[in-house]
Amino acid sequence: MTYNAPAVRSHFPALATGIAHFDGPGGTQTPRQVGAAIALTLTRPLSNRGTRSLPERNADDAVTCFRQACADLLNTDPLGIVYGRSATALTYDFSRHLSHGWGPGDEIVVTRLDHDANIRPWVQAAERAGATVRWVDFDPETGELSAEAVAAQVNDNTQLVAVTAASNLIGTRPPIAEIARITHGVGALLWVDGVHYVPHASVDLEALGADFFVCSPYKFLGPHCGVLAASPELLDTIHPDKLLPSTDAVPERFEFGTLPYETLAGVTAAVDFLAALVPADMTDPAAPAPTRRDGLVRSSLALERHEKQLLELLESRLAELPGVTVWSRAAERTPTLLLTFAGKSAADASHALFERKILAPAGSFYAIEASRHLGLGDEGGLRIGLAPYNTAADVERLLVFLEEFLAA
Repeated sequence: MTYNAPAVRSHFPALATGIAHFDGPGGTQTPRQVGAAIALTLTRPLSNRGTRSLPERNADDAVTCFRQACADLLNTDPLGIVYGRSATALTYDFSRHLSHGWGPGDEIVVTRLDHDANIRPWVQAAERAGATVRWVDFDPETGELSAEAVAAQVNDNTQLVAVTAASNLIGTRPPIAEIARITHGVGALLWVDGVHYVPHASVDLEALGADFFVCSPYKFLGPHCGVLAASPELLDTIHPDKLLPSTDAVPERFEFGTLPYETLAGVTAAVDFLAALVPADMTDPAAPAPTRRDGLVRSSLALERHEKQLLELLESRLAELPGVTVWSRAAERTPTLLLTFAGKSAADASHALFERKILAPAGSFYAIEASRHLGLGDEGGLRIGLAPYNTAADVERLLVFLEEFLAA
């Protein structure tokens, strides 16, 4: 399974600018196939969903194909896929849905490793309900968030545990399957933020054990929106406020208003693109035809190896640079590095790099609790994130100009 980064890059018109993009954790560039799918859906006959006319069927196909594509990506049931404007919006929506039954004596658990989108909605919902919030800390020296730290905060009063599958700030990948067992052991629900996890891992929700899992297609080459995955049976127990004539069917009962069919088609195209990153071996005519899920797993494993090689190059060379502190230290993590510099600001480093057409932003990236827990305050650091279109040449450019910045 050879990963051909130059071939992958050829599908991204935005890369013709010559900018080296290390801003993938904030949103990736988009292949032309995704833009073409969006344009086609918008310009072909289209109306509200139905089965009678071509415009109705086009709309319905956009929805059903989106659900199946996301189900293949996450290894879950398409009837448990919910569209949302963003992962943040979905989390806020479900924090309201799930907290209807909370009250004094109930507890929810959040972590300091998370993006604020998986903290504040739950904290605010608990405050409204009179429930108690318990916090799980991570080790600032190692960047690790352990299952034992979660276990210390859960008990029979716990209603929900919210945790990230991968930190968008320092890349740490907590042991989600083990945390799921701990959470379910006290009868609580597990809400997992997979926004930074999905672009860098082969996702299997059954193996992870998450009750709810959210992700953002624009972090894995698709359009701006959010996706929630849960079992249809669990979703059927949740009754959101809705308009009287709107459907009560799952998952549609959670999707308010007419869906943006063109966006859904773009998500499907992004999943198809990911599934084809590494072509299947078709030399055995007797072998069964590979499924889209097969392609997603194959491509993800190859991409992980490619990104690991680039990350090793980055880390080995950064270790030689004076005054650089790397805060991404967990044993299991995504190809994401947070850096600070002795005597120089991360914001200045970001600006200097951008002047050389290298985009690596600085900040806390909404992981405000994590940044403060690391002792970096609200300013955070310089974040370097890898994406499918990054190459060794990109990394070399970054290292050369970063060395120049430090020497100035």
